[in-house]
Amino acid sequence: MAFAAGGTVALAAGQVHAHDAIASWPANTPRDPGPHDPTREAQNPDIVDPPATDSGTLPNLRFSFSDAHVRKGSGGWTRQVTQRELGISTTIAGVDMRLNAGGIRELHWHKEGEWAYMTFGKARVTAFDTDGGWFVDDIGVGDLWYFPPGIPHSIQGLGPDGCEFLLAFDDGGFDEDSTFLLSDWFKHIPPEILAKNFSVPVSSFAKLPSPDDEYIFAGRVPGSLAADAIKGAPKSKRVFTHHMLAQAPIVAPGGTVRITDSSTFPVSKTIAAALVEIAPGGMRELHWHPNNDEWQYYLEGEGRMGVFASSGQARTFDYRAGDVGYVPFAMGHYIENTGIGPLRFLELFKSDYYADISLNQWLASTPRELVAQHLQLDDAFLSALSLKKNPVVK
Repeated sequence: MAFAAGGTVALAAGQVHAHDAIASWPANTPRDPGPHDPTREAQNPDIVDPPATDSGTLPNLRFSFSDAHVRKGSGGWTRQVTQRELGISTTIAGVDMRLNAGGIRELHWHKEGEWAYMTFGKARVTAFDTDGGWFVDDIGVGDLWYFPPGIPHSIQGLGPDGCEFLLAFDDGGFDEDSTFLLSDWFKHIPPEILAKNFSVPVSSFAKLPSPDDEYIFAGRVPGSLAADAIKGAPKSKRVFTHHMLAQAPIVAPGGTVRITDSSTFPVSKTIAAALVEIAPGGMRELHWHPNNDEWQYYLEGEGRMGVFASSGQARTFDYRAGDVGYVPFAMGHYIENTGIGPLRFLELFKSDYYADISLNQWLASTPRELVAQHLQLDDAFLSALSLKKNPVVK
């Protein structure tokens, strides 16, 4: 993995930044005189005025969480970008969730594996494993969790202002409404069966809440971790949380990257991830991934991604914080920082390991004369190729 180094992006007096507004349409492109949305056009200049290298009918590879429906609860809210919103996204679905201080995402489980990245505040998570072990931990910004399919868990916002986090599920067809909820199951078990199962009177279940009232509901901010330890029961031997930002980054002139997969976070068997930061003017080099599709979540800044789909197809997209991007399996691409501040985003893969192939490194590792005959390139290009594990394209 590597970046191209770039300098500071400076704007001359009166110059309009490409992502702030479209001052005028291209000279050879008739201006749209009919109904249109200048704000949207300003955010997507490479769709309004695509590079000459774009070609073919590559599908949409971008969707914004800002366009997703918000489901509200008494303890917070949630919204999701799945295959329904972004049709190409078959491998991973994403959920953006906000919990107030004390807000509880009720006890539940999924058919899918759940991976998460904390973007704001602090949370307490709980889980229960198949060996009868309990797990409770507090996490903050830059921390992860992963709950394998079928493992029951909960999430609660802590003080002073709760939390927000990205959830990623290892199936693009996932739907938050398909979650197995504790309150929903209780409402669909005959009271006499509940009484028999728990050895209590039927009257104990006379006031069960509606599942619509639970889901994300207001609760009390919990006490210390020690107070939530389960006395007389074994603690899980599995570690379901991980401190991604505490990892030492791979550093290149154009930015940094932190990679988390099953080699560093053993419990995460179905999702591998990288946290990428690109400096202004920098670029994530031309590359592709040989293990699966890439699902992206943009955390900060503005960027442009060009994707090569083979068969003469290529397309360019613009991204901002809160957007989801997608690159189908093995398609070549680059990501360039087009803003004036850092560009930060997550790359996620439905895989237990992270892998990429650098175009630069591949060509440098191929017989020089063979490369020269393919592309008719001069000696200066061939000499500039790098064998480094993480080459930087100047």
